[in-house]
Amino acid sequence: MSDNSNPYGGYSGQMTAQAHFGGTAAVPAAPAALVKDTTTAGFTKDVLEESRNQPVLVDFWAPWCGPCKQLAPVIEKVVSEEKGRVKLVKLNIDDHPSIPGQLGIQSIPAVVAFVDGRPVDGFMGAVPESQIREFIDKVAGPAGADQAAEIEAVLEEAVALLASGDINGAAQLYGAVLQADPENAKAAAGMAECMLAADQHDRARELVAGMPDEHRKAPEVQAVSKKIEQMDEARKLGDPSALEHALALNPDDHEARLKLAKILNVSGKREEAAEHLLLIMKRDRTFDDDGARRQLLEFFEAWGPKDPATIMARRKLSSILFS
Repeated sequence: MSDNSNPYGGYSGQMTAQAHFGGTAAVPAAPAALVKDTTTAGFTKDVLEESRNQPVLVDFWAPWCGPCKQLAPVIEKVVSEEKGRVKLVKLNIDDHPSIPGQLGIQSIPAVVAFVDGRPVDGFMGAVPESQIREFIDKVAGPAGADQAAEIEAVLEEAVALLASGDINGAAQLYGAVLQADPENAKAAAGMAECMLAADQHDRARELVAGMPDEHRKAPEVQAVSKKIEQMDEARKLGDPSALEHALALNPDDHEARLKLAKILNVSGKREEAAEHLLLIMKRDRTFDDDGARRQLLEFFEAWGPKDPATIMARRKLSSILFS
């Protein structure tokens, strides 16, 4: 997908949502595969065995049944729109009376849901579309639950890939999520992280600036926004070699040490950056009105609570504060 068609473009072209989410995000299953007629001989395969893959609704009907004719187009429409969450199998009780007899079906239309090879629930009569949808949610779980779990798993994989340095791999996964769920703030923030890792700071800034207000309130987006601010500031702080030279001449040059910490942070040297700030705190808590501690807390906000550098620095910060 090119940048013109994808607001998060540049990475996601090699990976589609279909590849990661079983095709349901982009390619609905053909209605013919979701609705079929069965017979007594085919019931085991079409219903009992198939219900081990997803719930199967069995519609017991007859040609002379008026309410059956009312229910049929409605339930077929709903099942087709559910894109594979359930399947519908229709059994004419006049031609195949033994199975409805065994199940105690005494009135039609009757719909029975099978899960894992056994009947679990059912209803009778020509019920409205809304009630059919509620019934499907009851036997198959809330709509979108499976895809939500898949998306979370893909996001976790993307985070791991980015942490390992595989920027393209991570960005492809974030792009796949955004194709399946364009409103996913975590994936949008992850794409911005990939752009920062690839030294595309301006693109990352534009991406975040163009997000809806509700996205910018998400913790992941706020964290990447803070990181962009820190990078912008670090660009103005001068040459790190010159700052290191100044510290070699005067280890108590806390202003130079603070600037160097900010530069090291945006260079990915988080633990080194934290050590410089902790050293300032050990030597002079009054510097810049406890500015080293305040800067360290900003780093924590950008790094996140689970980052190894955050965990290490918090432990050392506590020992300084409470020693």
